[in-house]
Amino acid sequence: MLYAGIAWSVDGYHVEVLDAEGNRAAAPARWGAERVPELTRWLGEMGREADVPCAVVLESTNGLVDGLLTAARLDVYRADPWVLPERPAFGSVSAHALAERARNDLASLSPLTAEGGGQTGRDDDYHDGIRRSEPLEAELTRAGRCFRHGSRERREIALTFDDGPDPVFTRQVLEILDRYRVQATFFCVGAHVNALPDEVRRITDAGHSLGNHTWSHPFLPDLTAAQFRLQIERTSEAFDRSVGTVPTVFRPPYGSRTPEVLGELRSEGPALALWDVDSWDWARPGPDKITKTVLDHARPGSMILMHDGGGDRRESVQALPAVIEGLLERNLRFVSADDLRSRAV
Repeated sequence: MLYAGIAWSVDGYHVEVLDAEGNRAAAPARWGAERVPELTRWLGEMGREADVPCAVVLESTNGLVDGLLTAARLDVYRADPWVLPERPAFGSVSAHALAERARNDLASLSPLTAEGGGQTGRDDDYHDGIRRSEPLEAELTRAGRCFRHGSRERREIALTFDDGPDPVFTRQVLEILDRYRVQATFFCVGAHVNALPDEVRRITDAGHSLGNHTWSHPFLPDLTAAQFRLQIERTSEAFDRSVGTVPTVFRPPYGSRTPEVLGELRSEGPALALWDVDSWDWARPGPDKITKTVLDHARPGSMILMHDGGGDRRESVQALPAVIEGLLERNLRFVSADDLRSRAV
């Protein structure tokens, strides 16, 4: 069996592949964040050439590559903090440490599924963080620094896309939005903003808005307040370099949150933008199901969650025209998440 560890840093991804004896099965490789499709193909080819299974191991603070890896039917595992050495303030533990952990004790890792995504098996931690965050979330909402939707009295709606930009799917989404002349908000991850600044400029040049979605799409309960702050700050800096502006709204990966990380948003930084309609497109249930889910739950003031990056988003693109047409038929006007926030109740 082969064991591939994928570590992340500000420059992208570092990969090490070990065999069952702990020897390197390939030279350590570095991949920019824009090259995840190539990395996925490389790992698949390596397993086929060796004619043995390849276990791919990620850290819980790396939520940007599992979508493509599971879509390619690779065996993907998540290593949680309690089975790993301490990680740096910004970045993951080494690729070698991840591969070694899998080689020595694969049973200690959590297998990921396309349906569960990067938080597969962490539902209890997720819901505990949400529950403990309720008082602070309510405080932020009263202060106008947290919102799920806008006014139900106005026929407005916000269409939002997470995890991009992606050089293929974001462009396809932009083409559809332009065809219908509707506005959207793109919650981008810093790793992709840093690697693909031209794609970010393409979004703003088309008249759409931006949101901060952290740097590496981590599971927030596994971050300290300082680590969370770096995720936000480094992503804001990447936006500033690419388009000269910094988003005023932030969306937590998976919607995960804890009082510790929300405390960082209490008095400064971007406002917390959640959603009230989840399209479930990230689970790839089929374009018709995605469309039905959105249209069944959307109403005036809704903020709709879809995805343009972080995985195979063909179904999201295929569903988008019917989603837009269905909402337009209800005489709903598309606005940015910032506009929706200004009229949130």
